[in-house]
Amino acid sequence: MPDRQFGRLRRATRPALASLILLATACAKNAPYDTLSPEGPIARTQDALFKPVFWIAVVVFVLVEGALVYAMVRFRDRGQEGLPRQVHGSPKLEIAWTIAPALILAAIAVPTVVTIFDLSERQPGGMKVNVIGHQWWWEYRYPDGGVVTATDLHIPTGRPVYLDLEAYEEGPVATTPAKKDEGVIHSFWPPKLAGKQDVVPGRVNRMTIQADRPGVYEGQCAEFCGLSHANMRLTVIAHSQQDFDRWLADQKRPAAQPSGGRAASGLQAFREKGCASCHAIGGVSEGLGGPNLTHLASRETFAGGTFRRTDENLEQWLRNPPGMKPGSKMPNLNLSQDEIDGLVAYLQTLK
Repeated sequence: MPDRQFGRLRRATRPALASLILLATACAKNAPYDTLSPEGPIARTQDALFKPVFWIAVVVFVLVEGALVYAMVRFRDRGQEGLPRQVHGSPKLEIAWTIAPALILAAIAVPTVVTIFDLSERQPGGMKVNVIGHQWWWEYRYPDGGVVTATDLHIPTGRPVYLDLEAYEEGPVATTPAKKDEGVIHSFWPPKLAGKQDVVPGRVNRMTIQADRPGVYEGQCAEFCGLSHANMRLTVIAHSQQDFDRWLADQKRPAAQPSGGRAASGLQAFREKGCASCHAIGGVSEGLGGPNLTHLASRETFAGGTFRRTDENLEQWLRNPPGMKPGSKMPNLNLSQDEIDGLVAYLQTLK
């Protein structure tokens, strides 16, 4: 094959190869953000609405693109003089392409509105959780249990969980408590349990989630909210009712109090280095603005779900939080190595 023909063939196959690679990126055995595999009744209801709307869109796409390709081929310029016969102003066509979209929109709008109202109803027997979006982590408050935690949302299976979502913005670190009505928009998105819901400053939005079975369901903030938007993750952990009650009882207990050793020196550093003014620990401090650390060691991750809770990661975090998570509200406190070692030991006792 001549080089010129080979070059043309290679250029022609590049788009097809790029499309194949792009298609392959969508293939995964474990896809935690797969919205097409609902794991709860709320997500299934939304999926049942999505599928007919999707196929309606496919039909519209095929018809429109097919008509466009047909017109391009049928009425292409063949070098003849004059224009093809014009149809502008045809009453039949005008009526047809006015009524058809209206019918399609009605077919989509009616079930959509009905579904929205159905999902907004709150039935007896559900559980309420207040969800607060910070930059860049999630706070969870259980009003019935008097528990405050972060990053991991624990829920019982088989019961609807009603979320009240609002956005807060922190003031200067370690001096000003969290404030309402300021800040940026977030979006709470646990894809296997429900669709997205915006979290707006100065407004309480509501959504419902429910899990069929115990498990871990990953999620993410789905609205760009600043430097660490991609690091604002969330995890919904679903338990059997018995296991959830046990977890809730454990969370109500005060924090462990070290009697001596490195953990005791870490508690002293926590109090002296300003950590206590920002972070609350049951029986130790009532800080505002940062995540509640009373039972930090019961969580698998920290810093908005960004890092695994290991000694090495905690050590690096305490040495330079903004370096590990861009835009972190937690400052670099210039801790000594002994202070870092003590704080890591203390934090790991908070089970």
